[in-house]
Amino acid sequence: MTTATEVQTRDQLFIGGGWVDPTGSETIDVVNSTTEDVMATIPAGSADDADRAVRAARDAFGGWSQTSREDRANHLAAVADGLKERSEEIASTITQELGMPLKLSMIVQVGMGIAQFASMPKVMKEVAWEEQIGNSRVFREPIGVLGAITPWNYPLNQIAAKVAPALAAGCTVVLKPSEVVPLNAFILAEVIEAAGLPPGVFNLVSGFGPEVGEAIAGHPGVDMVSFTGSTRAGRRVSELASATVKPVAMELGGKSPNVILDDADMAAAVPNGVAKCFLNSGQTCSALTRMLVPREKLGEAEELAEQAAAKFTPGDPFEKSTRLGPLVSETQRDRVRGYIRQGEAEGANLVTGGADAPDGLDRGYFVRPTVFSEVTPEMTIAQEEIFGPVLAIQPYDDEDDAVRIANDSAYGLAGGVWSADPDRAIAVARRIRTGQIEINGGDFNPLAPFGGFKQSGHGRENGRYAIEELLTAQSLQL
Repeated sequence: MTTATEVQTRDQLFIGGGWVDPTGSETIDVVNSTTEDVMATIPAGSADDADRAVRAARDAFGGWSQTSREDRANHLAAVADGLKERSEEIASTITQELGMPLKLSMIVQVGMGIAQFASMPKVMKEVAWEEQIGNSRVFREPIGVLGAITPWNYPLNQIAAKVAPALAAGCTVVLKPSEVVPLNAFILAEVIEAAGLPPGVFNLVSGFGPEVGEAIAGHPGVDMVSFTGSTRAGRRVSELASATVKPVAMELGGKSPNVILDDADMAAAVPNGVAKCFLNSGQTCSALTRMLVPREKLGEAEELAEQAAAKFTPGDPFEKSTRLGPLVSETQRDRVRGYIRQGEAEGANLVTGGADAPDGLDRGYFVRPTVFSEVTPEMTIAQEEIFGPVLAIQPYDDEDDAVRIANDSAYGLAGGVWSADPDRAIAVARRIRTGQIEINGGDFNPLAPFGGFKQSGHGRENGRYAIEELLTAQSLQL
């Protein structure tokens, strides 16, 4: 059971290999999403703090970039081991900060973050670090200092997905974690310190985006920015980075279609799709939030979706029976409830759920698991990213209509296709403009490239592709 605990105080930043006082005295409250109590405070860093961190990373780059790949791999393995040793602490912390049920936090939030670091020594061997092209020898060199700006929904994994490949590539890093779910980043900094990485290779500056994030994105000493977050904030990061012509990797929003073809097993496809939409209380950029079903099977889909949604019991994320924790913040809860009301106002059929608080859960940032049907492409809930446990079921007339509706989005991050014929499913998937697509519920692969088309961003994370994103070519003509 979640209980009130003593407020944790984090009053220093990690810069240049040690914990240092911030330049200012302002702090940010970290709120427990279940109890709504303040659970910690962190420094509200400044542009001056970001500048100190960039200078430390700049100073460290020369030495770290020349370190052997074997040494870098050993450091990364040590970080993975350190995170494993503190995995229960990290899972509990993220569950309090974010609200994901504890069992899932251990598997998803912590497990994926550890895997990012643990996979790097093997993945580094898959990279073509040099090649011969005629009389030219081409080397893949680290791009330099990486500014990493990360979100709150999968905090440790999204940090690790940037930091681990950057260190593997030979880059140094300045990290600004989400100020909403930041405590796991401080634990990572302690693990990196204990692993003995050289001073300045990894730096942590907490704070708000308009101060610290913008200072990092526009800093002339930062060679590349990797950003995960909203499309609106991504545009701002791109604008600031363009002043110094630095490359930007972006993983932004999504409104991902899950196309259930007419020959699919509805009893398998629909509950799987509901689960893929509701994971992490719907706070997943790649969530399959639009379920496309044949018009003649709409009633069956509604019934199956309602049954599946009923199993997502909201409650205390530390209780074993809970399958749906709270949303991350009051702001997010109110935003999601607003979308639910808008869906009703625009004429969508509310199958289950709604904007009211779940029974008995007036405290905490909870939202009812919600399913809409008869959602048309022009409706707000079909076009905008809600980031909550809200599924929109959209009927289609034939396969071409399904593809048209699937592609009728500014986003292109993820998707799914279900069919009794895997080859047919793959053929349809190839017509959908999105970065990764599940075929018949295929498992997420943490080593396969992850990223989007259109306004879902550009660049790829995970596995070999993540390292290659942080390398640039140098050719020597011999």
